[in-house]
Amino acid sequence: MGDADIERLLGDAGIIRHRGKIASTINNARRALELVEEEGSLARYFWRHEPESRPKTVTWDWIRANPATEISKAISKDLKKRGWSFVGPTTVYAFMQAMGLVNDHVEGCVCRAECEAERQAFARP
Repeated sequence: MGDADIERLLGDAGIIRHRGKIASTINNARRALELVEEEGSLARYFWRHEPESRPKTVTWDWIRANPATEISKAISKDLKKRGWSFVGPTTVYAFMQAMGLVNDHVEGCVCRAECEAERQAFARP
């Protein structure tokens, strides 16, 4: 994709029309292909950063105080070194949550046990 594609996408009302974010998405897709070439898969790269443990108790106070972690900061730094953009520690941590790398559903959340069971059953790459 090139400049003409970016211009076309800027007119697409179905997406966020921010030139920097569109260019970043294209750039990061290219960097992702490089990472797959180097690591074998994106899953292998990200899962090697799995935290060894989680907090014993996850509360709303804990979540508010931890929008990023040392691991998400390290991943962010590494991805930026590799040429990725718009991958700050908070964004990386949100990705870690979305992909199941961390389960920080609060105690009592109906999803917490189910997510943890899925994490335990998942075969790490």
